[in-house]
Amino acid sequence: MTFQQQCERCPVVAILRGITPDEITDVCETLREAGIRLLEVPLNSPDALESIRRAAREYHAGTELLIGAGTVLSPAAVRKVAEAGGRFIISPDTNPEVIRETKRLGLVSMPGFFTATEAFAALRAGADCLKLFPAGALGPGYVKDLKAVIKAPIMAVGGVDTANAADFLKVCAGIGVGSALYKPGKPLSAIAEDARRFTASAR
Repeated sequence: MTFQQQCERCPVVAILRGITPDEITDVCETLREAGIRLLEVPLNSPDALESIRRAAREYHAGTELLIGAGTVLSPAAVRKVAEAGGRFIISPDTNPEVIRETKRLGLVSMPGFFTATEAFAALRAGADCLKLFPAGALGPGYVKDLKAVIKAPIMAVGGVDTANAADFLKVCAGIGVGSALYKPGKPLSAIAEDARRFTASAR
């Protein structure tokens, strides 16, 4: 399934910052069972490309999960993610070179932006959707104002938790959730419980 189709099923991207290859499959399975379909492995995690490779090998043959990379800062990093089997590229900034390389390789591009100027620059470079980062301090009202001129899907990332997830989802195509969902050492049972809270917010 495509990124958009998975997002329509559940508009929550789990940001697995700090995950290791040894735990990636168990965490993926826990999130899958809770209903989350999009998993981001930030490249500043330990051996991130191996985690992406293992998750992609396990799940991309089916339709349950889609694995991509976050904190992607260069075209070279995009190529490495593609080689590992990642299907989407998420960045904290608007870098036209990263966006163009992502699209050249047939992957989904989601660059980070903070202003309308950055959003339009990302779209001109070919971005598929936009990551508002950090979103928590700005709130859903900022997204509502942006949507008057920006017609691309917007994902809210940074400072999104169970208290504001439902409000962001009223105006956003989706949300990215990091430490409120996963952090190293967190028990699988607690990850599952929090994941179910976020999927409930998306209904």
